[in-house]
Amino acid sequence: MKPFTKKVYQAVLSIPLGEVRSYKWVAHQAGNRKAYRAVGTILNKNPFPIMIPCHRVIKSNNILGGYIFGQKRKKEILDLERELKQCLTNKE
Repeated sequence: MKPFTKKVYQAVLSIPLGEVRSYKWVAHQAGNRKAYRAVGTILNKNPFPIMIPCHRVIKSNNILGGYIFGQKRKKEILDLERELKQCLTNKE
């Protein structure tokens, strides 16, 4: 695995449950803020999309962007994560 790819995956793993970050944010965290298109290419080839939550990465204009299982599934997963996070943080 190339060093930049590893850094991209590490950055994506740092995105909290139920939250999103942009491809530019991931590129910056991985050490090359201009490589946001490369981030998209790397995440498109993510061999472990459930373990490395690439669904949490969106475009800077808040459009979801692509996802290996489709944009509809990406939105559903993000919505479920937000609900789960809310359940976990509510102290009843």
